[in-house]
Amino acid sequence: MVLISQRIFLETIKKYCLAHDIAVEMRSGGWLVMMRRGAERRLAIGYDLGLNSAVAHQVASDKAACAEVLTAAGIDAIPHTLFLGPRHSPHIPGSGSIDTMAQLLDAHPRGLVVKPNEGTSGELVCRVTTRAQLETAVARILAEYRALAISPYVEIDDEIRVVLLDARALIVYSKTRPQVTGDGVHSLRELAQRAATAEQLKAITADFEAAELNAIPPAGERRLLNWRHNLDAGAEPVLLTDGATHRACVALALKAAQAVGIRFASIDVVRVDGGWKVLEVNSGVKMEALGKRHPALVEAAYHAALDAVFA
Repeated sequence: MVLISQRIFLETIKKYCLAHDIAVEMRSGGWLVMMRRGAERRLAIGYDLGLNSAVAHQVASDKAACAEVLTAAGIDAIPHTLFLGPRHSPHIPGSGSIDTMAQLLDAHPRGLVVKPNEGTSGELVCRVTTRAQLETAVARILAEYRALAISPYVEIDDEIRVVLLDARALIVYSKTRPQVTGDGVHSLRELAQRAATAEQLKAITADFEAAELNAIPPAGERRLLNWRHNLDAGAEPVLLTDGATHRACVALALKAAQAVGIRFASIDVVRVDGGWKVLEVNSGVKMEALGKRHPALVEAAYHAALDAVFA
């Protein structure tokens, strides 16, 4: 059975292979793809088409390591601190200490963002402002992952994703979070139920306290329904084709790709306090949400990457 979450990715590979006389075989529910053309044999796994070196892939997949590589290269990046689960923390003293995590919380009164160090799609990403919330988030993540990363919470004004191939920007788009406008009559919960999808409502319920959801926003006041910009959490992709934001984000993403040594990647750039910083680098280029709105653009990007694979 093909994994539904990979449908566009897999269908694009099959279409490309059919057009180029390449034999293709899906294994492990579509997680592994084997492609053959004559004596050539190429593999894709997950959303990785095999263009990136093992080291570049590993660095990009490790949020804490990637932040360190970018910072060492003089690139503005959101810091991520690594913490390990109990089985692995003895190898790095202090890397499993909840007290050390709490010290970070004390140093950042606006809160922390706690996430799996190698997670994707915003899974188990939590904002915490108290030690109790911190301990709960850490326990949940380490029950499923061997390590987590902690970064200071910052107000992100814009988040832009740049899809790059060999120092060339293929696609650039912003992630626009859902929002509502208060009418002075209905609660935030009621406004959200009118405007948001079922998936967005799940994220809203997780992000807001009951008191906030039940409060009535003043008439004319705009309220964001999610602090995260993840497409899987309800944000909408909006294409950017030119302008100052496009140029600034592409330039920063190119520097990040060069620092990591990565060929094909999606790089998230965020605007914080008027400046642009790299949030993360993704070695597996997933464009399912974008593909539902701009299928031809996504197909062209994957086909360009496959051209490089079979070059």
